[in-house]
Amino acid sequence: MALTRMVADKGSIPAGMEAHYIERDGAFHLDVNGEGDSEFRKNNIALMQQLREQAKRFEGIDPEAVRALMAEKAKLEEANALKAGELEKVVEGRVRPLEKKLVDAVAAAERYQAKLAVIQIDQAVAAEATKRGLRPTALADITARAKSTFRMVDGVCQAVESDGTTVRMAKDGVSPLSVAEWIEGQASEAPHLFESNAGGGAAGNISGGGAVGGRGKNPFKMESRNLTEQMKLIRTDPALAKRLEAAA
Repeated sequence: MALTRMVADKGSIPAGMEAHYIERDGAFHLDVNGEGDSEFRKNNIALMQQLREQAKRFEGIDPEAVRALMAEKAKLEEANALKAGELEKVVEGRVRPLEKKLVDAVAAAERYQAKLAVIQIDQAVAAEATKRGLRPTALADITARAKSTFRMVDGVCQAVESDGTTVRMAKDGVSPLSVAEWIEGQASEAPHLFESNAGGGAAGNISGGGAVGGRGKNPFKMESRNLTEQMKLIRTDPALAKRLEAAA
């Protein structure tokens, strides 16, 4: 390793070489005249001699040829083992590395599938919640809530009970709970996550003649009947329309 004749500070001196530098004019200079230089030269000569000896050991050796010979040696050992009737040993030698690769591949695939499932659930929940007027700042909250409820099963976002396997049913008790119906439930439980005029989401707190997302009374009730509003709701948010009609 070549040494720099001058360094700006002591911390820049190579480790173990501090004795070979002297401080002069605010910098550290390599002592090329003192005893330190003599010792340094001796060390360098000894090191170069060691390197030359190591080089002689590998002189004329081709690394690629060595690898080829090692591969051939492995084949010969396998052939000899087969001749000796040690089939099990040969098979084990071949299979064991493959088994490790398979285990590693399966583990990597499972990690990928888990990450993909999280992304798919987040996307499904975010899309449905946005339709219901989710506040932009509430996206992390609603997706965090969904993680304890939904799993990806055969590529489908499925709601499950707390045990993580039992399918969670919708209000009708027949069909599985959909993301859309779960979002409506969240709008009732956590209305602060949704805009006040968000249609189905904000209407989760409606009871009887409550306001419809800030747009007025229930258009299906006798005292606030509004055919125009009814048709608008049926067209834009049929689920909310059914709830309001039932509440009337």
